[in-house]
Amino acid sequence: MQIRTPLHLGLAIRDRRRKLKLSQTELARRAGVGRQWVVAIEHGKSRAELGLVLRTLSALDLPLMIDPGDRRPPTSDDISPVDIDAIVNAATES
Repeated sequence: MQIRTPLHLGLAIRDRRRKLKLSQTELARRAGVGRQWVVAIEHGKSRAELGLVLRTLSALDLPLMIDPGDRRPPTSDDISPVDIDAIVNAATES
């Protein structure tokens, strides 16, 4: 699952918690956070402390993986050549 927003993360946490048949209170206990924190993160809290998020994911046995995908910096082969003389000539002729 791709997580791109705090809400996506919250939904993933909630879905996993429900699949494990855990209450919010039980997840909070396992992660060492308060139940209200679990409620907030499940609703997409945008300013959650990373350490608490990681503990929560660990309590749910949800690994965090970072995948750079196929993104790479462009090389000279990726960039089309430009004839700067033609651009300058066209601009000065107008």
